[in-house]
Parts: sequence; C-alpha cells; structure tokens
Amino acid sequence: VVVFAFYLVQYFVMIFANSALVGAALIRFRGGDPTLGDGFGIAKSHVGSILGYADIAATVGMILKFLSRGGVAEGKGNPLALISVLASSLVGMAWSLATFLAVPVLVTEDLGPMEALKRSSKLLKKTWGEQIVGGLSIGLVFALLGFVTLILGALAFVFLAETSPTATITIVILLVLIFLVLALISSTLSGIYSAVFYDYAVGGSFGEILKEDLIKSAFRTKGRI
Repeated sequence: VVVFAFYLVQYFVMIFANSALVGAALIRFRGGDPTLGDGFGIAKSHVGSILGYADIAATVGMILKFLSRGGVAEGKGNPLALISVLASSLVGMAWSLATFLAVPVLVTEDLGPMEALKRSSKLLKKTWGEQIVGGLSIGLVFALLGFVTLILGALAFVFLAETSPTATITIVILLVLIFLVLALISSTLSGIYSAVFYDYAVGGSFGEILKEDLIKSAFRTKGRI
C-alpha cells in the first residue's frame, strides 16, 4: 500500500506538471501567449481525470517493476525470470507508445482517463511511424549527451579524485546536477513534442508559430482522425 501510494503521488505530480506544460504549449502553437498560470489553470480544470490517469499509471508502473525484477521466479538463470524481464520491457515499450498522447487528449478533449488512453491508442494506430521516430530522436540525443557526460565525469574522477576529496565530491555533485538538468530538458521537449504531434495528428496543422516547410518532412499523415 505504501509503495502504491508513493507511485500514485509521483505519477500525479508528473502528469499534472506535464498537463500544464502541454496546455500552455497548445495555446502557444495556436497563436496565443500563455502564462504559467494559464498552464496550471488547464491542469487544475482536469485534476479529476489526471488523478484517475495517475492511478492507472501507478498500477501499471508497479506491475512493470514487479516483472522487471523477475516476477515471482527466483534463482539465477531461471527461464521464468528471464521471460518476466522480457515481458516487462515489451509491455513497458507498448505502454509508453500507447500513452504518448494521453496528456494532450486529457487537456483538450475533456475525456476521462480510460477514454483518453483509448483515444491516444487510436492516434498511435494512425500515426505510429512519426510518433516513434520523434520520440526515439529526442531520447537518442539526450542518451548520447548523458553518455558523453558520464565519460567526461569518469575521466575527471580518475585524474582528480586522488588529488583532493573536495574534488571528488564536487565531481559527483556536478554529475548529478547535469543528469537532472538533462532529464528535465528531455522531459520538457517530449511534452512539447507530444503537443505538436497531437495538433498535427488531429487537425493536420503545425500551429500558427511553426513554419510548416521546415518540419513538414518530419511527419507523414496516414489519414485524418
């Protein structure tokens, strides 16, 4: 119960903040000039649906965590444990794709959490190629940045750790801060991308502030929804 409560609070905070970001981004894409209050106002107006979605996400998150640890199978080399881990990876990937547009749907179409998930899945079926490419591109860029940061940090640690304990602590703190910043920027860009993608998937438009000629080649429609 305690673990589920932790997951629920964690997901609620993340989804609420992401809803505020996506809501403000959609206003901006459609020619408006949103404020921080506008974004959080949109999130507050859908707090019930956000809580319901967080409940579902927390349940799925606990199941995936359970599977990723080998499920009920124990013992090194246990084939059931391997199957459980593989199932966790596949289900987690499918869940991430199916829910990629759930937040834009929640803040624009006034649907409940289950309806939003179904709507997001429907959008995925129509435009899965563009969604996967965009999501992977963002993830790949920041994964590379994280890898480069880790390598540089390791080199700095090797050459400076023995000179001073203070240098070691400083390196560790800097690495943690850099990874936190990278994670924050990656999450923010993913939220903005989901807003852009939702607008295009639903209306075939990139919004008023985006130049269609510059990004048209990044998308390929498979039919209006």
